[in-house]
Amino acid sequence: MLDLSGKVAIVTGASRGIGRAVAVLLASRGAHVVAAARGEHAAATVAAIQAAGGRADAASLDVTDTAPVHAMVGGALERHGRIDILVNNAGIARDQLLLRMKREDWDQVIATNLTAAFVCAQAVLGPMIKQRGGRIINISSVVGQAGNAGQTNYAASKAGLIGFSKALAREVASRNITVNVVAPGLIDTDMIRTISDKARSDWAAQIPLGRLGATEDVATAVCFLASDEASYITGQVLAVNGGMYM
Repeated sequence: MLDLSGKVAIVTGASRGIGRAVAVLLASRGAHVVAAARGEHAAATVAAIQAAGGRADAASLDVTDTAPVHAMVGGALERHGRIDILVNNAGIARDQLLLRMKREDWDQVIATNLTAAFVCAQAVLGPMIKQRGGRIINISSVVGQAGNAGQTNYAASKAGLIGFSKALAREVASRNITVNVVAPGLIDTDMIRTISDKARSDWAAQIPLGRLGATEDVATAVCFLASDEASYITGQVLAVNGGMYM
């Protein structure tokens, strides 16, 4: 079993779905998790981790806002002395055909899915460089690799995460910091449940393994990339999609 004892991990969008599964699994492997989300939504994740004997703090903030992100990182450093893992998972969808898409829906998706990753990564790089090591894992999507009609904003943000990660991986590799991407396919989350039954059925029919993914499938991939066992892997995209896109 991958051992993350003594590691400190920040997980954004940790209130539900993939983010919650990632936070819970990292904690189960020994990491102290800072679960970040808007409002008080991360409290339930922290309670679940603590009930299972793990260690976690909740951070209430908007990850697109630079000052609160830096305050979160500073607080984690004061309490725990280090930051080893950042999982940029926070994301939203505002689907619409481009011809009808509102500028605000474009801006909100890019800000939450892409700009927030820049803000959070920039905030943790100083501590990671100082301790000469770290793991940054960005959650993209099969849509960022293959595209999907009605999701130009979402696809752009998720494809942008891939380019961002590859460039950053080259910048920080000499400091023993790895940067990788996990690109989930059709995962059974609240976001997917908002898609129409027909669209959901059409997508599911494209999955060679014949099922939707579980949040734990993605969390396991993240946990591996966060571990010492993945120390020679950087700038890569790990697709967790059941063969939906190869």
